[in-house]
Amino acid sequence: MNALNGFSQHSGACVTQGPEGRAVRDLQAKKAGQVARQGAGDSRELTPEDPPSAGSSVRETLKLPAEEAKGDTRTKSITPRPPRKPRLERAASLDEKSWRRWRRLKTSQESLSDANETSSSNGSLQDAALGSAAGARAAPSEQSSSPDASDASPAGKSRGNAAELGKRVCELSSSFGELLRGRAFSGSKPRLSQITPTRPLPPMELNVASHALRTTNRIDSDCLDYRRHCQRGLGRVSSSSSDSRLHGSGMVCDSCSTDSMKSTFSLLAPIRAKDVRSRSYLEGSLLANGALLGAEELSRYFPDRNIGVFVATWNMQGQKELPVNLDDFLLPTDPDYAQDMYIIGVQEGCPDRREWEIRLQETLGPHYVMLCSAAHGVLYMSVFIRRDLIWFCSEVEYATVTTRIVSQIKTKGALGICFTFFGTSFLFITSHFTSGDSKVNERKMDYSKTIQALALPKNVPDTNPYRSSSSDVTTRFDEVFWFGDFNFRLNKDREAVDSILKQNLEKDMSKLLEYDQLISEMSRGSIFKGFQEADIHFRPSYKFDIGKDSYDTTSKQRTPSYTDRVVYRSRHKDDIHAVKYSSCPGIRTSDHRPVFALFRVKVRPGRDNIPLAAGQFDRELYLIGIKRRITRELKKRQEQKDQKSSSVCSIS
Repeated sequence: MNALNGFSQHSGACVTQGPEGRAVRDLQAKKAGQVARQGAGDSRELTPEDPPSAGSSVRETLKLPAEEAKGDTRTKSITPRPPRKPRLERAASLDEKSWRRWRRLKTSQESLSDANETSSSNGSLQDAALGSAAGARAAPSEQSSSPDASDASPAGKSRGNAAELGKRVCELSSSFGELLRGRAFSGSKPRLSQITPTRPLPPMELNVASHALRTTNRIDSDCLDYRRHCQRGLGRVSSSSSDSRLHGSGMVCDSCSTDSMKSTFSLLAPIRAKDVRSRSYLEGSLLANGALLGAEELSRYFPDRNIGVFVATWNMQGQKELPVNLDDFLLPTDPDYAQDMYIIGVQEGCPDRREWEIRLQETLGPHYVMLCSAAHGVLYMSVFIRRDLIWFCSEVEYATVTTRIVSQIKTKGALGICFTFFGTSFLFITSHFTSGDSKVNERKMDYSKTIQALALPKNVPDTNPYRSSSSDVTTRFDEVFWFGDFNFRLNKDREAVDSILKQNLEKDMSKLLEYDQLISEMSRGSIFKGFQEADIHFRPSYKFDIGKDSYDTTSKQRTPSYTDRVVYRSRHKDDIHAVKYSSCPGIRTSDHRPVFALFRVKVRPGRDNIPLAAGQFDRELYLIGIKRRITRELKKRQEQKDQKSSSVCSIS
């Protein structure tokens, strides 16, 4: 009780200030003396069950001392005096500060929603706050009238003040908590009750990062270690990883390895540190991990280990005029995708070989580069490859064979180009054999001389020397493609061939192929031993009138024939699969129609001991072709624009 009285005196000092306050203190001191003489039996005790009303004001507290002062004016007169000390304000507690910050935030939000409602709600809140604060200050002043205040010693008063101060802080905290919940005052805006979900919330995902972070730092779902570690649960967030951004955001648990994540800045496969640390005597060999031409690198670019190869041959008849558009020739519409390699052989090529190569580059576009180009007289061959595959090619080698020694102009002969792609060696040969309907033996001699005299490979090692033969160049490579103007004819007169062609055979050319010299010689094994040819479903490619779709109408009346062919062979069975074998009837600048074939070729991993081309290609040709491609497109658009703007509408 003494502690309560002590706290009441301490609290009353904050309320009764000024002359009126000093009168109250004097009367209280006098009354305390009378109570001490009469005894404390008839005094009213303040118990926790009967707390002072929070709504009592300072005037009610001063009412009783004022009435007693009238009856006891004889004892001592009241003389107003100025205050001895400046007025002190009670410091705000932590709960009051938090409540004030919350109120300022709430007021700003309400002002953005409705200005009219904001004024009323702010006023009611301020009134309620003032009322609560006034009640909190009036409660201890009402307790100060207790007669037991004089019985407490100074030590007891200090202990009581501390205990009551803590109790009062708890009461203030609870009262302000009610204010925050909207139950301490009335007249403000109605508060909605808290919404409770009707069903339990779904479990939280292991990855607690936002969707944007998950998209930016995506985890590789193919890595098994990530799935295995995720099943164990989310672990402690690690701060010692090299990628602090991912670990700091909670995306990667401690047990998950960082190498299971794909880089967000590159499509390259991540390299494990343990693989770099490891030392192996198989370094650079076929079985080693990380070999440039090894199985791992091959599977990354070609999961099925098959590449697309385009092989074409065309006898240009030495014409200077080139076709306006080569899209139908190099980019047929039947396959959905372009091929990985383009090999084009030309016989009796145009006088300007460089212009022909530029036209090829212009047609294939920026995705392809010319790996190699070679010529033997008027025999041309160009090898184009996808730009991102030049790093896996060996050095390119070529050789030539002349079959007509007497002639000054090298029109007949063979040209071969070879290189190794990963672990598979390729040989491409284009030839122009002896012409004439009855010169079958001469053509077979041209073939025999070519396979014996073509000196390839030179520096690139043979991938399988145990299956090679020094007398046959085609046995020294894994995949061989031989194409050109072989000049084999149909053993039938012109009238019989024309009658067969008039039957509208569509794609069934078996009646014509019964008289084909090449098929007959290959079946006997006298030429192209071990080679195959895809089924022919196109009309004879020779001999047409230039610029027309009709066969020879001159006095010679040459018999239409399949002179332009593409044959292939492989060391391993079923490594080469023919996809398409056809001609291009839309190009009419020569008496021959271009013939092309599409293949799917199986590629094997290789060793790192072969001399690589180091990404070399004809950059000058590349730039010229791309520039011309852009210029042609801009010119075409300008012509279309001019045509639209020059159209005149006449009204009759």
